[in-house]
Amino acid sequence: MTDCSQLRIAFAGTPDFAASALDAILQTRHSVVAVLTQPDRPAGRGRQLHESPVKQLAKQHGLTIQQPQTLKTAEAQEALAAVKADVMVVAAYGLLLPKAVLSIPALGCLNIHASLLPRWRGAAPIQRAIAAGDQQTGVCIMQMDEGLDTGDVLYEVSTPITEDTTGGQLHDTLAQLGAQAIVDSLEQHCNGALVAKPQDDTQATYAHKLSKKEAKLNFSKSAVELHRQIRAFNPWPVSETSCKGERIRIWESALPEPKKGDAANKIEASQLAAGSVVAVTDKAVRVQTGSGCLDLLKLQRDGKKPMLAADFCRGMPMLDQVFV
Repeated sequence: MTDCSQLRIAFAGTPDFAASALDAILQTRHSVVAVLTQPDRPAGRGRQLHESPVKQLAKQHGLTIQQPQTLKTAEAQEALAAVKADVMVVAAYGLLLPKAVLSIPALGCLNIHASLLPRWRGAAPIQRAIAAGDQQTGVCIMQMDEGLDTGDVLYEVSTPITEDTTGGQLHDTLAQLGAQAIVDSLEQHCNGALVAKPQDDTQATYAHKLSKKEAKLNFSKSAVELHRQIRAFNPWPVSETSCKGERIRIWESALPEPKKGDAANKIEASQLAAGSVVAVTDKAVRVQTGSGCLDLLKLQRDGKKPMLAADFCRGMPMLDQVFV
């Protein structure tokens, strides 16, 4: 009979988001009997092999580490079965779990997913939620099945998305919420106290993986859409544009509040091309968009550090320029 207060857990995850959950589990009475993580990958200028954040944490605690290229082989499945885990916790692992793996632990496999399912199934739920203008998101603990984030939801917690929330900030918030959620739900799941809630597939949306190709800003879009993109893509891939033939990365922006006597706000969109700089202040480079103006607050030239608008403009005057 399974001791729900001292579960044997196999943990599968790779990036910082997953490491937060592993760290939280390690502080409980449960036992982590194996850690699965992606094989070491080349990174940095020297392209040296880099260990994932999950592997680094596992090594610090002397845990058994498995790094299979795939879980479809009999060898990988036998290695997992050998640790006799009661449950497998999965968080941003990066490998598909075949049916044979899902049935190895007695309590199945639980996934920590960074959205309120069925909204934003897939690889980039955090950034897609911001870019779409969602006002809230959260974390779901899901009983995994063979589909892509299609399993029953066992536990969820929500958090608001404000007009200033960036992808990096939301990632960190959800990482902590996910870590607490898995700790709170493990024993309840083992005891049968959680009610499995099937997802409504008709309400599902898909969060495609982020691409650097998406970083390019299109100023014919509205100021609201562009502001969402800039926030969503901070800290990666970072939104960008160009001026005077030079790439400019945009780290922070804001939607200006119209004020009486503000000449920039009196200029009609029809009089200016989208991307035109209409004003430069101590705090912002104000740009005309397809609908409304957008204030660029932190900008970066190639080979330079990100700078606040005033500092940036001292090195590259922006008045009367056009972003393309």
